Amino acid sequence: MKLPNYENVDIPQRKLTHYLLDLSHESGRGKAIFFLKHGFLLDEWEKLRDALKQHAANHDIVKIEQTRFGTRYVIEGFFYTLDKRNTDVRSVWFIENDSAVTRFVTAYPLEEQEK
Repeated sequence: MKLPNYENVDIPQRKLTHYLLDLSHESGRGKAIFFLKHGFLLDEWEKLRDALKQHAANHDIVKIEQTRFGTRYVIEGFFYTLDKRNTDVRSVWFIENDSAVTRFVTAYPLEEQEK
């Protein structure tokens, strides 16, 4: 099953520039190291946005969790990086109750032992 509304997901610039590509972010630092190492740059954040959209379009959902606030979706699979050292990534998405908007939550490398 594909991510609902994967063609029109919401990935805010701030989520990328102040989290996934921000080396000073407390919980995003490790993710920033990963994405920066693979060629994604802060001033070209749109390239990471586009890669995340492509990741959602290319892969099926591997886990769905209902919460009291909405539904959480997890996608795992091959992720095209700018340095061509492509790797597996887990991305997480969320749709709030009474909403049709699929919002990006996070993404990080999928470790070999997690597969």
